[in-house]
This record gives sequence, structure tokens and C-alpha cells, in this order.
Amino acid sequence: MTTEAITDVRVEKKKLKKKEYEAHLADLQTELVKLQYWVKDQGLRICMLFEGRDAAGKGGVIKRITEPLNPRGATVVALGTPTEREKSEWYFQRYVEHLPAAGEIVLLDRSWYNRAGVERVMGFASEEQVQEFMRSCPEFERMLVKSGIILLKYWFSVSDEEQERRFLKRAQDPKRRWKLSPMDLQSRTKWIEYSKAKDEMFFNTDIPEARWFTVESDDKKRARLNCIAHILQQVPYEDVLPSGTIDLPPKQKGDYQRPPRTDHIAVPDAF
Repeated sequence: MTTEAITDVRVEKKKLKKKEYEAHLADLQTELVKLQYWVKDQGLRICMLFEGRDAAGKGGVIKRITEPLNPRGATVVALGTPTEREKSEWYFQRYVEHLPAAGEIVLLDRSWYNRAGVERVMGFASEEQVQEFMRSCPEFERMLVKSGIILLKYWFSVSDEEQERRFLKRAQDPKRRWKLSPMDLQSRTKWIEYSKAKDEMFFNTDIPEARWFTVESDDKKRARLNCIAHILQQVPYEDVLPSGTIDLPPKQKGDYQRPPRTDHIAVPDAF
């Protein structure tokens, strides 16, 4: 069943109250911290891919995943338009350098699947390039998994009506307008083309070694909680957090005196 078919049978659930959502999120984020300690302790390598339609909620879940984590071991990668040099490289080459080393978690905000989606629909890749991607991508991902990388692929599915609502909200809010790129606007006119491209992408790349997981994202709060809970289920981990509290060493004492505040240019109080 395709994502678009799934949208036809979505069950409308009661909205989560803010307090309830924040309580669940706090619990899940605590578990994410435990997971990161375990990844570091065991030298695991985790690579998560987040794909989906524009305004489907990928950025929101990525932010909630990384919020409690040590950024030295949890990196978000969001690559821009390839340079002329990168266009001449093996297609997967610029992604390979961002893959995780031991003890690291890498989250790709869009990934090599650009070729099967936006590049194909918008005409940035030839049909020959697209078909070569469909052939070589499963081989590439099998190599990653065989090398020991834990590869998790998430597709965020949003209905046409909810995407329209989010687009309008972005267009009307100056703080969100940067989220509406020219490409996002053009994608509105190619809804069916994107649907067909996604279906073919799933058909060719949903392999046993690296399955696609669909996150229903019309309800942002539930999508975030469901996705994080699912991630925690995919990686068996143990609680290796340091026990007890950290004992702070005594602060150094001496006759040092700070210079007066008037010696520095202070930022004036605006509030």
C-alpha cells in the first residue's frame, strides 16, 4: 500500500494536550540520551534518513531528536545544491563523507533520495540517471548495512489539505517565510508527479536490509513522538549513563579581583 493510499484510511485522533505531549517528549528525550551514551560506549554507527513532502514535519522531528543530545556525537546534515565539481562526482560521493564514524549518530535532512524525488520531478536528473540510481541505491545501502552502519529511513506522509494549511501559515508568517523556497512553491504544481516518483522509489529501494518506515505527520506532535519511539525500538540499548550525581571540584580561591564592570562595553538593557 502506498503512502497516498494510507492517507485515505487515516483515523482522526483527539489532539494531544500540550502538557501531555511535553511529558511524553521529555521521557523519550531522556531515552535518546541513554541511546547516545550506549552508541558511544559500544562504538555504534547510526545513520537516519528523513524524507517526505515539503512541510511534512521532517525538520520538527529532527530538532526534537537532537535537542537533548551532545552535538559532538549527533550531527544533522542538510546538503545544498551540488557544485559543478560535485555534479561530476559519483552520485553518492558527497554523502559518503558525512556517514557516521564509531560512536556517532548522523541525521540526514534529505539525502541521496533527492535523485529519486526532487531531481527527477523537477528535471534536474535525466531518466538514465534516475534509473541508474534505482539500480545502484539498494546495492549502496546493502554495503552500508554490511559495514555495520545502522540505517534507518523515514518517510513523512502529509495530506494535501494539511500541506496546504502549513504552506499558507508559512506564507503569512515572516518568521517562517524562509521555509518556503521557490522549489517548494513549484512542487505544489507537481503533486501527482511527486506521488508517482515516491511510489517507484519505494518499489525499488524498500529492501529487507533497509526498510522504509512511513510516519503519518498530519498531527505534528504525534508524528514526533511516534518517530522517536520507533527509533528507540530499532536500536537495542542499555542504560550506561553515569550513576549518581557529578561531584563538582571546589572552586579555586585566591586574592584575584575582577576588573570593574565599567572597564568593559556592556550590552544595554533593552528589557
